[in-house]
Amino acid sequence: MKILFISDVYFPRINGVSTSIETFRHELRECGHTVHLVAPDYMAPSADESDIMRVPARILPFDPEDRLMKFNWVMEHIEKLRGERYDIIHIQTPFVAHYLGIKLSQVLDIPCIETYHTFFEEYFHHYIPLLPKVMTGALARRFSRHQGNSLDGMVVPSQPMMDVLRRYGVTTLAGVIPTGLEPESFAPGNGADFRKKYGIALQRRVLLFVGRVAHEKNIGFLLQVVDRVRHDIPEVLLLIAGEGPAREGLEHEVSKSGLSGNVMFIGYLDRHTELNNCYRAADIFVFSSRTETQGLVLLEAMAQGVPVVSIAEMGTRDVLREGSGVWIAEENLEDFSGKVIKMLGNDDARRQLGDAGREYAHGWSADKLAERMLKFYQAAIECRRALAAEPNE
Repeated sequence: MKILFISDVYFPRINGVSTSIETFRHELRECGHTVHLVAPDYMAPSADESDIMRVPARILPFDPEDRLMKFNWVMEHIEKLRGERYDIIHIQTPFVAHYLGIKLSQVLDIPCIETYHTFFEEYFHHYIPLLPKVMTGALARRFSRHQGNSLDGMVVPSQPMMDVLRRYGVTTLAGVIPTGLEPESFAPGNGADFRKKYGIALQRRVLLFVGRVAHEKNIGFLLQVVDRVRHDIPEVLLLIAGEGPAREGLEHEVSKSGLSGNVMFIGYLDRHTELNNCYRAADIFVFSSRTETQGLVLLEAMAQGVPVVSIAEMGTRDVLREGSGVWIAEENLEDFSGKVIKMLGNDDARRQLGDAGREYAHGWSADKLAERMLKFYQAAIECRRALAAEPNE
């Protein structure tokens, strides 16, 4: 099969969408399929630029990490794309990529599916703060319904997200297919080396968050947790690995709250060289996002044998099983902090939970999920053929 991915983001821009694209590209290619990618040009290459069409793009002033691809530039290369004779288009993001994918689907007469990576109902109000949340929520629902029903198929990473889209009125063919873990996620990291590099004492208790430092990740709640935990464990340290538009505000909050000695921002880490070491440097992985469609970082932490304390909302409800690598907490300061304090004080519990998490994470292998994606592609192709064969009324 010949597949065209289209995305508004990809490496060197680091986030969950980039990771998902990389994982599925690798697994589908390993199965003998051809996967090409259309993505923005960041004026800096990723580790693997093979089969990528980099599109000239503008920087977004309100989010300088991201880019706005030039739609017309791609359409000027339509004959090149036509000559590739793709079987299916797989859109990964809902901005220029969505409308470009729909247009190419029409022009090339091939089916088009999209993965719904972001829970926009809980996302929009952070970025359009002048509008009330009830209004941004209505806009997000309408936006998602319109986009979803313009496709031949929609992939969602979790059943709760599927349920939300069905409530919105999305009726298109859909399937639940999360992103899996590559074998390298299980390669043991070196936590001691990571601590030495960042000047963290080996005996210090360390909490870790990995992800985009964005408003919807609810990192402010984790700062409150650290503030509470340090009353029992004064040397506790929260590492925040990632970048994003909320970093400046969070750094200000850390300073204002007197948490500068208990929080460290370490920016993006290369997932192929540093990320596993970072996970292994932590005593507990902490997570409080309410808007995740999956929460792949939770599984990555478990793959490294790191116990997790997390709330279970939206897609993380599909990922998390109490006792299988995680203690599930309420988004309540006393409950969440209490579980962190209890776990930090019990080496045996952390070790047993970490072992259980590593075993659990092995059930989320990327190769099995790539097989499910291929079956969904075939279902979308057959569905489009069946609709085309129906007589016109």
